[in-house]
Amino acid sequence: MRGLLARLGIALVCAVAGLVVGAASVVLHGIVLGLVLGVVTTTASVVALPAGWHTRLTFALAWMGTVFIASRPRPEGDYLVGADTSGYLLLVVGFAIVLYASLTVRRHRPSGG
Repeated sequence: MRGLLARLGIALVCAVAGLVVGAASVVLHGIVLGLVLGVVTTTASVVALPAGWHTRLTFALAWMGTVFIASRPRPEGDYLVGADTSGYLLLVVGFAIVLYASLTVRRHRPSGG
């Protein structure tokens, strides 16, 4: 039970980190240096996190969820993530990190013989 609670706590921390990094990437992607910083920070975070559903995959899904929500049209008719090169690059990076995180999730092997 304590192991499950620890994994859920780690998942919560990774989700919050994914939301924060994703929001910063969305806000800064319009500036070339901001886009580079967002892509490098996101990629480094995903690679540095250990493989698992409660670490790497949670971070990647939270990051991509933030970018996806920001790419939806707003009531005013404008977008936070535009249909330009930097916006498409941000979305491609998001799909790539989710794919990488999904492919590197370790399978759970039941203990016992």
